[in-house]
Formats: sequence, C-alpha cells, structure tokens
Amino acid sequence: MGTVGVLLIIVAYALLQLDKLSSSAVSFSLLNAAGAGLIIVSLLFYFNLSAFMMEFFWFVLSLFGAVRRMTRYPR
Repeated sequence: MGTVGVLLIIVAYALLQLDKLSSSAVSFSLLNAAGAGLIIVSLLFYFNLSAFMMEFFWFVLSLFGAVRRMTRYPR
C-alpha cells in the first residue's frame, strides 16, 4: 500500500511539473491525500514516527486544500 501511495504522490508531482495538472486543481490535492493516506496505512504495520507525522500533515493539508477549493469554487 505504501508503494502505491508513493506512486500517487509522484504522479501528482510529475503532472504538475509537466503542466498537465494545476496545483489549484482539486484532483491534485486528492491525489496527494490518497497517496498520503495509503502511506499512513502502511505505517500502521511498520511504524515510524517521523514518517507518520509527515504523511499525517500531508494528508490533512491536502484534504483541507481540496475541501477549500470545492467550497469556494463549486461547479
């Protein structure tokens, strides 16, 4: 699960750098949140506090950004 999470975060970043995805896109934040969430699940089996803290805040901030964009700019 952790490897899939890392791949999701890398894909999000690669799409950003290739100008295929905007940093303000909800999908960018959701890809990051999903990736961080999967890494957190993997950390439940092989716990590492510093990695958990990093991914926890990555997850929370990514969700915050997605919700903020969805409520500010509803379609």
